[in-house]
Amino acid sequence: MKADIVFKYFNSLTETQKQRFLRLEDLYQDWNQKINVVSRKDIDELYLRHVLHSLGIAKVQQFNEGAAILDVGTGGGFPGIPLAILFPETQFTLVDAIGKKIKVVQEVIDALKLDNVTAHHSRVEELHGRFDFIVSRAVAAMPTFVRWTKGKIKKDSAHERKNGILYLKGGNLDEELRGYTNVQLFELSGYFDHPFFDTKKVVYLPQKFKG
Repeated sequence: MKADIVFKYFNSLTETQKQRFLRLEDLYQDWNQKINVVSRKDIDELYLRHVLHSLGIAKVQQFNEGAAILDVGTGGGFPGIPLAILFPETQFTLVDAIGKKIKVVQEVIDALKLDNVTAHHSRVEELHGRFDFIVSRAVAAMPTFVRWTKGKIKKDSAHERKNGILYLKGGNLDEELRGYTNVQLFELSGYFDHPFFDTKKVVYLPQKFKG
């Protein structure tokens, strides 16, 4: 399953965007042989399990020109790199505590000439700055993630949706999200017609985390 699955659901891409998406497979195949950042079983389904999954956030929230997005625990660059390709006028900061993963992320950023992305080898608690939205893919349970990212979200919203967390998670989240009265869930199966997305969701938690 190649980049066509991305183009199917995002059909107004520029030629530059298409070329960047097409290059992802070779870049990750090459780097994964040196530093394992994508599981072996997933690398053959990179566009489905990593690229399109990351872009599920874009089906829920479009990012404005000049907005600042933080990707916490980016790993091999997901969801940050696919989102940065899709929103070239939005600024992305990708952070991970594992240095070898950030090395791969930086190499991919450089190869694609993504001038709207910066990568940091750091724990998120040590990172300075505030952001419109924080994105991530299931790096921790929501209460832990909220604690890690406290104080990182801008108070003033530049989008119709209030600033907050956009989190890619799967499965039953009732217990994990019980303490949040203002959380919203978006089923990715409503956007992407593939069994992989049957249990996948975007969890949106606005800035004021009411308990």
